[in-house]
Amino acid sequence: MSEATVDVTLDCTGQRCPLPVIKLAQAILSVPIGGVVRLLADDPAALADVPAWCRMRDQELLAVDRPDDGPATFDVRRR
Repeated sequence: MSEATVDVTLDCTGQRCPLPVIKLAQAILSVPIGGVVRLLADDPAALADVPAWCRMRDQELLAVDRPDDGPATFDVRRR
C-alpha cells in the first residue's frame, strides 16, 4: 500500500456497483486537497470502476492492493 497518510477510510465490503464509487465520490469532498481516501471494496467491478472514476474526475489513484483473502484496497488522493 501507499505511504500516504489516510484521512478517511471507507469500508464498502458487501456493497455492489455503483455504491463503492458513489461513496468514494462523496467522501473525497470531505478531505482537503491532497487528502487521501482509502476505499475497501470486495465487488469485482470496483477493480475497473475506481480507476475509471479517478481518470474521469481527475483524482490520483495512489495504490491498489488486491489480497487473495479480503477486499481490494484503493488509496485515492484528492486533487
